Amino acid sequence: MNDFLSDASSFIWGPWLLIPLLLLTGLYLTTLLRGIQVRRFRLAFWLAFVKRSDADEEGVTGDISHYQALATALAATVGVGNIAGVATAIALGGPGAVFWMWFTGMVGMATKYSEAFLGVRFRRTDAAGEQGGGPMHYLRNGIKGPVGLILGGFFAIAGSFAAFGIGNMTQANAVAANLHDEWGVDHRITGVVIVILTAVVILGGIKSIGRVTSGFVPLMIVLYIVGGLAVLAFNVGEIPSAIGLIFTDAFTGTAATGGFVGAGVAAAIQYGVARGIFSNESGLGTGGIAAAAAKTTHPVRQALVSMTQTFIDTLIVVSITALTIVVTGVWKEGGEDDAATFTGRAFDAGLPGDWGSIIVTISLIFFAFSTLLGWSYYGERCMEFLFGRKAVLPYRLVFILVSYVGATTTLTTVWTFSDVMNGLMALPNLIGLLILSPLVFRETRDYFRSPSPDDPVRVDK
Repeated sequence: MNDFLSDASSFIWGPWLLIPLLLLTGLYLTTLLRGIQVRRFRLAFWLAFVKRSDADEEGVTGDISHYQALATALAATVGVGNIAGVATAIALGGPGAVFWMWFTGMVGMATKYSEAFLGVRFRRTDAAGEQGGGPMHYLRNGIKGPVGLILGGFFAIAGSFAAFGIGNMTQANAVAANLHDEWGVDHRITGVVIVILTAVVILGGIKSIGRVTSGFVPLMIVLYIVGGLAVLAFNVGEIPSAIGLIFTDAFTGTAATGGFVGAGVAAAIQYGVARGIFSNESGLGTGGIAAAAAKTTHPVRQALVSMTQTFIDTLIVVSITALTIVVTGVWKEGGEDDAATFTGRAFDAGLPGDWGSIIVTISLIFFAFSTLLGWSYYGERCMEFLFGRKAVLPYRLVFILVSYVGATTTLTTVWTFSDVMNGLMALPNLIGLLILSPLVFRETRDYFRSPSPDDPVRVDK
């Protein structure tokens, strides 16, 4: 089974299917929307972190604020990929892979914008009075006929399974493994604690998830960024050469040095793009699910907020990880088998005492647990689409119990299965984005052409 899944994952995430499709879709949407991630970034930042909510506006619908929807999406995306995923990309593709992670993040902001726009545009109220949206809804309702129905159902099936893998067991396993390695905590104890904490949060639904993630997600990101900036401050003289190495190796490849066996340009692109997408999820469609729950007066507003998630995830958090690994030189000391330890070793090398590994361990625990919370919502929305509201509570209960399994077992096959399911989510979503892109362009253009007198769009002029 693992051999079969490995072959499937290699094909789906190889250089001939998802990687070019994701990149080309992002480039196309960036061009179509005239670089909205750059032109409207200041407005997006203002809506996300200053305005924060449209709840006081007349006629607004939704369950949580702009900011809480953003925090939920960040909770799901800022995870193990930001620490171990970045390290693996460098171990396999060299420092040049970081450039392609940045490039993926930049064009991915337009993809994330489009997903969030469509998530709000085609959302609906479910039997419990909550807003439900995401690729399964905009594929089914935006693309008429059996094609839309098939694509939407395919996404929902893949998403409901993927949530148990990449959003649950692998995250619980990462928490348990790091607590055991750092402080000797028994995996079973960690499993029980995760079950209790997860139950407390997700049984309350999206409003509970939004409240919790909006509180601790900023704290976990700030803790990690401050630790990374401290490492860079102690190695400030190496930063210019590290950035230069990232840019040059992106187009020339990386020669063998130390324990690094060398990598060509193709490897830098492949692993940089794949890990960049794994980190920020632009193209998977999950951002549209979180955005659909937001209280907003127009899809454009929440879409702008949502695209800042990709910026924070890839162009800030990933950059911190990558630069600490490159400036300290730990990437030269081992290959793929040692990649998981790169970030911890980089923090240890850059900070006095044992603070480095402690910060990385605590950050990874928070990152992984927050991902578990975010993906629980994604999974239940997919189940609600397939089987109705009656399926939500059983799904939550099973999701909670499965986290114990993840914390206490070995998950080689689960990781590979998760990669396959993520790819099967991305395929129908990207097809739908391309088909529905004229709608996104037209309604975005109309919104910016006719702002109301009190619309904060004016702060961007």
